[in-house]
Amino acid sequence: MIQHAQASGPRPLSTSTALSFSTLAFPLGALAVAVSVYIPPFFASHLAVDLTLIGVAFFVVRMLDLGVDPVLGLVMDRTRTRLGRYRVWVLIGGPILMAAVYALFEAPSGIGLPYLIFWLLVFYLGNSILGLGHSAWAATLATEYHQRSRIFGILAAAGVIGAMTVLVIPIGAAHVGLSEAEGVKAMGWFIFAMIPAVVAMVCLRTPEHIVKTPSEHFAFKDYLSLITKPDLLRLFLAQMALTLGPGWMSALYMFFFTDSRGFSTEQASALLLVYVVAGILGAPLTARLAMRFSKHRTLMVTTTAYSLGLCTVMFLPKGDMAFGIPMMFWQGFMAAGFDLMIRAMLADVADEVRLEQGQERLSLIYALNALANKIASAFAIVLTFPLLAQIGFNPADGAVNTDSAIRGLELAFIVGPIVFVMLGGACVLGWKLDAAKHAAIREELERRDALYAEAPILDSFAPDVAPAVTGERD
Repeated sequence: MIQHAQASGPRPLSTSTALSFSTLAFPLGALAVAVSVYIPPFFASHLAVDLTLIGVAFFVVRMLDLGVDPVLGLVMDRTRTRLGRYRVWVLIGGPILMAAVYALFEAPSGIGLPYLIFWLLVFYLGNSILGLGHSAWAATLATEYHQRSRIFGILAAAGVIGAMTVLVIPIGAAHVGLSEAEGVKAMGWFIFAMIPAVVAMVCLRTPEHIVKTPSEHFAFKDYLSLITKPDLLRLFLAQMALTLGPGWMSALYMFFFTDSRGFSTEQASALLLVYVVAGILGAPLTARLAMRFSKHRTLMVTTTAYSLGLCTVMFLPKGDMAFGIPMMFWQGFMAAGFDLMIRAMLADVADEVRLEQGQERLSLIYALNALANKIASAFAIVLTFPLLAQIGFNPADGAVNTDSAIRGLELAFIVGPIVFVMLGGACVLGWKLDAAKHAAIREELERRDALYAEAPILDSFAPDVAPAVTGERD
């Protein structure tokens, strides 16, 4: 069913609509932890895949995958279907991601480089489709500066809850006598079942607001201007740094906490759960802080606080949960603000781009951001795992590592994340696109939109959601 929205003023966004829409972040958040923290050690320890081979596979896939997101962004921005622009892509991405999850978490022994590369490519394709579609759809639901902090805060919290939920699985698996490998496989089955449920909820309950613009045309200079736009370049570099820092730490996490700090795998998983749970509080509170002090200042504060907290990890007594819990809570609380601030700031820049070019480039802008994420994620694995091999670290179950190898592991775990996270915060020093400037941009966009036909809204299929389109308020 298609209705029409008024072009003037920011559209209200109900809490119920925001919460149901955010559920798609559950499996994406769960996979972010499972694939970065558990899958590489699972391949190395339980399937006997060489460390360097794993690093090469992740790097090759990320390099092959670099062109996927910009192409997806271009196609999404130009998509017009009866189901909507982003809804149809969410429906496409779900089954692709399910197939990859099954293949990775149920990988047989003896897999080689071709198997890893193929299924990682499928995984990142499905993840890109859902991630891009969800982020761009969110930016059209919330158009006002502070509304965007709110919606992306809710999405970040939902992703954290998904990650937290999947982290409980290995802890529960250990209590019932399952092996580490069986616990990882249980994660995969949980995520596999979650994907179709949340895709259905989002597509059935969320409206789409599609602004009508002048006839779309491809102009290479317009896309080149995006790549060279200073604000987008700064956010591109910030995203790379803020992905590489925590990603570097995630790749080494299980090795560091078990081999260096003397925790069991179950205890390390519990501490990681604390890190993730902290994000449930960190995401909404960071969003509220941004609404008070601006997004870029909030990002600089959280990156600095994260780095200072990481400096304390080497003072953590071996196997001491009482000291480990507050340290990990601090880190998770601060890290929760990284991605949501970047995505909210990108939505603001996308409005400025639409005002300059007269065309919607939202999906492409998020695609460029996803590209930065993928490049950084590739280097997180390809740098850390071969580095471990070079320092002589042995990841095999029951292996005894030398003091030199452990010291190298510790140094790698600490230095890399601090350097990159601080660099990410520095990227937004002197940011100019604040609430006042964005309000002026939105006012001009609303005036311009009123010159064209009223924006069609593809209503949700649930009749009780229709008021969200025409004036539903919290």
